[in-house]
Amino acid sequence: MITLRLLSKLDASGKIFLWVLLAVGIAVPMLNLLLPVDSPFHVPTYAMSLFGKYLCYALLAVSLDLVWGYCGILSLGHGAFFALGGYAMGMYLMRQIGTRGVYADPILPDFMVFLNMKELPITWYGFDSFGYAMLMVLLAPGLLAFVFGWFAFRSRVTGVYLSIITQAMTYALLLAFFRNDMGFGGNNGLTDFKDILGFGVQAQGTRAALFVASALALALGYLIARGMVNSSYGKVLLAIRDAESRTRFLGYRVERFKLVAFTVSACMAGVAGALYVPQVGIINPSEFAPANSIEAVIWVAVGGRGTLVGAALGAVLVNFGKTWLTGALPEVWLFALGALFVVVTLYLPKGIVGTLQARARRPNPEPLPATPAAEPAR
Repeated sequence: MITLRLLSKLDASGKIFLWVLLAVGIAVPMLNLLLPVDSPFHVPTYAMSLFGKYLCYALLAVSLDLVWGYCGILSLGHGAFFALGGYAMGMYLMRQIGTRGVYADPILPDFMVFLNMKELPITWYGFDSFGYAMLMVLLAPGLLAFVFGWFAFRSRVTGVYLSIITQAMTYALLLAFFRNDMGFGGNNGLTDFKDILGFGVQAQGTRAALFVASALALALGYLIARGMVNSSYGKVLLAIRDAESRTRFLGYRVERFKLVAFTVSACMAGVAGALYVPQVGIINPSEFAPANSIEAVIWVAVGGRGTLVGAALGAVLVNFGKTWLTGALPEVWLFALGALFVVVTLYLPKGIVGTLQARARRPNPEPLPATPAAEPAR
């Protein structure tokens, strides 16, 4: 019922986005599973996993757009929430290896045996259960965002200062997860996954299922974000974005509205990270790198801040360009990314989708009525 109500309130761009996502989510796995390898329409498994990674990035971009585009919170630390969700999934996948690891320990992952750990750290308890792991996918980033936002928003930290401390947060986590004594694999991270829910991670059918799950998660994340911004709560978020002080003077508890949006956004980013890990096969501290969070900001800016659909589109387009450029001209990629951000800032400040929507809303000038010719004087 709630989903139908949200669908009925979508604008044209949202409906097109969901229809395209539905078509892609069905067509790509079918072209991979049902067509022979020598068919020109066959989608290779590696390409399907690559597209699945793009969908995870798109969900991360939508989560960032929720707080930046509609609440004015420029977070440079959303990569931390993405990575925490990825680590929660990675810990579950590591617990599924069991005696198939290099050291054949039924409980301890290989890196713990290598580091002479004698028992499983308490932070790993429960991760042999898929349900518990999925709870941690939401709880770990959500709790971090709640605690961080509680102190930051109550202290009325805004603007560039908030952006800086979000970047500091993800950098602190980067340094912490690099340490071997943290019990998360150190700089090597978590890898060599075998199974997920009893199915081989590398199996073609599992890859197809992960792609479909990524598409569904993106659609659900978009609907949640769209439902929030279309509600009366979303109107207050827009007021906070445009004039926070005036909104506070009207009696609204601004920090509460921002805290809810920030926490929900972090949970969405965690889900994106959890779906990302089994498709790429590894999670390590480099996912906490501040550069990753800054790159996500560029995705949203390119697609269109405050549109949700544009954020997802920007993530897919930029990462597709990254895949192509890093293969053809790897030394050029960072320069191209920087140039893209400059060009978008100067010439497309509303992004691709935002510019198209502004032009569509622009009224066509009506032709002026023809004035009758003046009669000559007699």
